[in-house]
Amino acid sequence: MKPLWCALLILVGWGNLHAAERAFDFSTNSLGKPPAGFKAFVMGGGGPADWQMIQTDVPSQFQPLLQDKPTVNQLPVLAQLSQDPTDERYPVLYYPDDKYGDFTFSTRFRLVKGRVEQMAGVVFRLVDERNFYVVRASARGNVRFYKFVEGQRSAPIGNDVPIKTGQFYELTVKVTANRIDVLLDGQSVIPTLTDNSFTVGRVGFMTKSDAVSEFTDAKVTYQPLVTVAEKLVRDTLERQPRILNLRLYGKTSGRPELHVLAAKNADELGLPAGDTENNVFGGNEAYFGKNPGEFLVTSPLRDRNGEVVAVVKFFLEPFPGQTEANAIARVLPTVRWMEQRLAATEGLNE
Repeated sequence: MKPLWCALLILVGWGNLHAAERAFDFSTNSLGKPPAGFKAFVMGGGGPADWQMIQTDVPSQFQPLLQDKPTVNQLPVLAQLSQDPTDERYPVLYYPDDKYGDFTFSTRFRLVKGRVEQMAGVVFRLVDERNFYVVRASARGNVRFYKFVEGQRSAPIGNDVPIKTGQFYELTVKVTANRIDVLLDGQSVIPTLTDNSFTVGRVGFMTKSDAVSEFTDAKVTYQPLVTVAEKLVRDTLERQPRILNLRLYGKTSGRPELHVLAAKNADELGLPAGDTENNVFGGNEAYFGKNPGEFLVTSPLRDRNGEVVAVVKFFLEPFPGQTEANAIARVLPTVRWMEQRLAATEGLNE
């Protein structure tokens, strides 16, 4: 189950496609503790970070009715509170369960204090703890982009921009394919960047050395990724348009029992496997069946090592003289083609 902080998920327009928006609602987390479900690490040297929820004054995002009386509320925010002055120490907090390809990630941040550094930023397309992009703002008066590749930091790219301590700013990163745009309070602060190092990854927050920084109002608008399972089903149906229906059953870390990962009919996603599918998964042999007006062939799907990792179920239009043997033979080339495609990937849920 997803933690409550990421419960808000709505569909919004994204060109001719649909995109989703996820708001990170930190208010559902306990004060004095890190937000649920996140992971922390420190790139470089120094001690561990201290990410936790704190209560503090946060100016409203809405225009005040009276110009000289801005609205301020006491709200929970995410803060990094450790003050280890080690140079090239980068505390990172990220959410490991969601990965994005094309997206817009925004958050408001405030630099609070720091003797060596006063800095805050975001990480994105984080592949692992040694490979990710960074955009950060510094009280020294600049916004910079760089990346870590196998733990090695690239030279920074950016411009000088006035950044004041104690003031909230909105930092936005827009990523489409290999194009990266960086905005501060809605204004572009770095010319569009192009980089091919990482195509998909996670998002999170970052500081440096002894910088104490705060984050709030974080959200991601993104184009949902197509999993290998979904692409396999879609491409198979394009190759074999006469298939009445197609279901691909598999398992995920959050749901270890066999269930529908992809199907021609979207309303079948998540349906639990029946006895036939479970028996095929465990027994490693295809199964033939009949329904009124259709024949069914349920086959194991193997990975590059020959291990059964999924079950594919074909719903076929019958023809005169159809037998169990020729029905299975009819789908066998398609099963082999799907297995070849699967062998070139890292798994059905990628």
